[in-house]
Amino acid sequence: MEIILLMNTPLKRKILIMGLPGSGKTTLAELLVPKLKAVWFNADAIRSEISKDLGFTEEDRLEHARRMGKLCEFSSKYGSFSVADFVCPTKKARELFNADFTIWVNRIDEGRFEDTNKMFERPDRYDIELTDGTPEEWLQQVLEVLSPEMWNNQAPTALLIGRYQPFHVGHKTLVAEAIKRSGQCCIALRDVGGMDSSNPYNFEKVKSEIELACPEFGNKIKVVELPNITDVFYGRGVGYNIEQLELSKEIQEVSATKIRKGEINQKGEKINYNTGGKNPFTGDGLHLSKSEK
Repeated sequence: MEIILLMNTPLKRKILIMGLPGSGKTTLAELLVPKLKAVWFNADAIRSEISKDLGFTEEDRLEHARRMGKLCEFSSKYGSFSVADFVCPTKKARELFNADFTIWVNRIDEGRFEDTNKMFERPDRYDIELTDGTPEEWLQQVLEVLSPEMWNNQAPTALLIGRYQPFHVGHKTLVAEAIKRSGQCCIALRDVGGMDSSNPYNFEKVKSEIELACPEFGNKIKVVELPNITDVFYGRGVGYNIEQLELSKEIQEVSATKIRKGEINQKGEKINYNTGGKNPFTGDGLHLSKSEK
């Protein structure tokens, strides 16, 4: 049972800010990282801690690029942004880093290190080239390009209200359809954790599982907590639509009750206990009732 991804192109989560030393890479990163709430890998910091064994030969620079790429990849695995700012001087180095989104800070013709100047190869592929302006203007230029992937509180938004005890493939299918129709989705979790055996998981647990299960949706989802909403009323039409989304019979047969009983996993697959009972979304242990553990 598979979910069809919404995005026609990969999410731009792994961001490389490259260019000669002294061009302004770190200045831009200092502004961009808090805006994206990104994990930041600065070349000097990584060299001083993780890559102390590397020098500045071509071979070492390639290894440095590979390590920086892997650090970003691990950090972006579940949908968060990661930003690396370093020279990344050659085509091979950039291939090893393997960025989703490349910003070339091209403001100077030569840096302060002659060996780097000689080695540096102008990139033939990048998403943004910054040649002039202030750091604040660079930031706005980058954010404008990335904005389609960002959450916008004033943009049309779908609302899904539920318990999600636990979150499973049927719920994820609803989220996918909601984003497809509206552009972004607010997932509202009712505050029912611990009320009874049908609601064993608290808000933080369910929120974490949703975020781990939905990295491909990036910032197009927001998970919030609601009181235990049992009724929804409205007086007159005020600009929103209320609709039941019809899912396939196969998806509808996936139930949280069956998951809590240990009959199926969160992808709707029958559990083979010889596989170690891993949650297919998170890699953690499956949600089983005490009697079946």
